[in-house]
Amino acid sequence: MRDNEVVEIGPAPLAFDDVISVARYGRAVRLGGDAIAEMAASRGRIEELAEGDTPAYGVSTGFGALATRHIDPALRGRLQRSLVRSHAAGSGPEVETEVTRAMMLLRLHTLATGHTGVRPVTARVLESLLNAGITPVVHEYGSLGCSGDLAPLAHVALTIMGEGVVRDREGRVRPADEALKEYGIEPVELAAKEGLALINGTDGMLGMLVLALHDLERLLRTADISAAMSVEALLGTDRVFDAALQALRPHPGQAAAAANMRTLLAGSAIMASHRDGSCTRVQDAYSLRCAPQVAGAARDTVAHAAVVAGRELASAIDNPVVLADGRVESNGNFHGAPVAYVLDFLAIAVADVASMAERRTDRMLDVARSHGLPAFLADDPGVDSGHMIAQYTQAAIVSELKRLANPASVDSIPSSAMQEDHVSMGWSAGRKLRRAVDGLTRVLAVELLTAARAIDLRAPHAPAPATGAVTGVIRESVAGPGTDRFLAPEIEAVVRLVADGAVVSAAESVTGPLA
Repeated sequence: MRDNEVVEIGPAPLAFDDVISVARYGRAVRLGGDAIAEMAASRGRIEELAEGDTPAYGVSTGFGALATRHIDPALRGRLQRSLVRSHAAGSGPEVETEVTRAMMLLRLHTLATGHTGVRPVTARVLESLLNAGITPVVHEYGSLGCSGDLAPLAHVALTIMGEGVVRDREGRVRPADEALKEYGIEPVELAAKEGLALINGTDGMLGMLVLALHDLERLLRTADISAAMSVEALLGTDRVFDAALQALRPHPGQAAAAANMRTLLAGSAIMASHRDGSCTRVQDAYSLRCAPQVAGAARDTVAHAAVVAGRELASAIDNPVVLADGRVESNGNFHGAPVAYVLDFLAIAVADVASMAERRTDRMLDVARSHGLPAFLADDPGVDSGHMIAQYTQAAIVSELKRLANPASVDSIPSSAMQEDHVSMGWSAGRKLRRAVDGLTRVLAVELLTAARAIDLRAPHAPAPATGAVTGVIRESVAGPGTDRFLAPEIEAVVRLVADGAVVSAAESVTGPLA
C-alpha cells in the first residue's frame, strides 16, 4: 500500500502494516460499504432487544456486578452515557499518541465487523477522529486486561460523545468539544449498547503488541549487526556461524541470525588478520559464540507472538455479540490472556538479547579479555575513562529489563464485586513491553558505539564492508576514538540511528536485505 492511500476498514482482518501506518504515521482511514451494511444489519437486532421486555446484558441491564438490574427503556440512553463517564477513570501519565491511535483503529475495525450492534453514525465519528488527528488523552493506569481495556477505551468513547480531553494534530491538549467543533465533527448521543460496545475490547494491549512486533523486527536485525561488530572487534571467529553447524539444531530464527552474521562479516580484513595460526584460542566466549542461538530464539518468540496478533486482528471482541444468525450472546472473548502471555514472553526475549549485548560490550572494555584493545577503549587510560560509564548505563538498563521481564499475566486482582474474578493484566504487560523495547534500543546503541570505536582501534586492519558501512554511518554523528568527550549526546545520536533504522539500512546497503 502506498503512503498516500487510505486504509479501508471492513470486516476483513487488518494488516500489520496498516495498523502501523495509521497509528504511527497518521494514515487516513475509510469505512467500507460492506462495513456500513454489516453494522446496519446488526443494529436492527439490537434495537429489537432494546424495545422488548426480555433482559439483554448491556442493552437493558446494568453492567458487571450490576447486571441483575433491569433498566427502564426511558433510562437506557442515560445508561450508556453513565457507563462511559464512570469508566473513563484512568490515572497517571498520558500514554503515547501512537498507542491510542492503534487502539482507536482496532476498535473501529471491531465495530466494522457488524458483531457489536453499533450504529454506522457512531463508527463514523471514530473514523473522523482518526482522520482529523484528534487523539483522546488516555492514561497509564485503568485497565485490568479483562472486560476489555475498559478505562483507556472509555476515554476514547468519551471523546465520541464530545466530552473529555484530547490532543489535537498540533499536539495541543484541549477540551474535546472545542476540538471536534473546529474540525466539523458532530459528537453522538450514544444509543442502546453503544457505550458498552465502544469499551469492551482488547484493543489497547493488541495495539501495543503490533507496535512492539514492528519495532522488534528491526531491533533483532540490529542485534545481529551489533553482535557481528563485537565479534570482529574482539578478534573472534565466524566459523561457529557456519550453516552446517546451525542445521544441526534447526530452529528457523537461529538459522536466520547466523546467516545474517556470516553475511555481515564477509570480507573482513580484521577477521583475516588472526587466521595465520598465531591465535591460540580454541573457542570464543558464549556471548560471541552463542549470539545466533539467543537472537534466534528471540526471533522465534516474535514469530509466535505475530501468529497470536494475526488471530486477534481477525477477531471481533465484544460482549454481548451479535451473531450472523441474529442471536445476541454473552461470551468471554474480551479476556486478554492470549495477548497478555505473548506480551510477557516478548519482554523475556528482549531482556535476554540485551543481557548478551551488554556482556559483549563489557568484554571490549576489559584488557584481560579484549585481546589488545586499550582499557575501556580510552585514549590515555587513567587520565581518560573511555566507555567505562557507557557500560554502566547499559548495565543499569539491562537490570531494569530483567525486572520488566517479570510477567504481568500471572497476576490477577478480582474486581466488580467478584463478578470479574480473574483478569489478564494484559494492558500492564503491554506497557512494560514498550519500556523494554526502548531499553533494548539503548543497549544495542551502546554496543554499536563501543564496537565501532574498537573496530577503529584495530586499524590498519579494515572491517568487513557491511560492518564498515555501519561504522561509517555512526561516524557521521559521532567522532572516532580520542580523548574523553561529553558521552551522553553520542549515545543518544546512536539511539536515534537504531530507532529510525539507519543502522540496518547502512548494513543492508552492502548485504542486501537481512533476514
